[in-house]
Amino acid sequence: MGYHHVDVADIEPTPDRPSTKRSISDACGLDRLAAHVYDVVPGEKIPLAYHYHDEQEEVFYVTVGELHVQTPDAEYAVPAGDAFVCEPESPQFAFVPEDGQQTTVFVVGAPAVDDVHPYEPDAEEP
Repeated sequence: MGYHHVDVADIEPTPDRPSTKRSISDACGLDRLAAHVYDVVPGEKIPLAYHYHDEQEEVFYVTVGELHVQTPDAEYAVPAGDAFVCEPESPQFAFVPEDGQQTTVFVVGAPAVDDVHPYEPDAEEP
């Protein structure tokens, strides 16, 4: 059996990210689940690029503020207390607009695979 009690504030942020990312899964050595907390200030984004995954499902649960998620169909505003779910092969780009507020988001992805692909809005759908 294995258990972890994690103080997220004690996790060192992942370097070279467009917003502050603290990886719970990395801190605990998890390999089947990606779990991260993001602190995003106005004008920052969560991912490195507009993208989609082959297999990974993602859940963005907003705990503070409001997250915006751009998809090929619409831009969604996700307030605190709500979640946004992305199924595999669903392009998305999560961010806080310039006129937004400090936002905290808990993101879970499974399986924890490196199957990310850039999405070009003007190109063919994945």
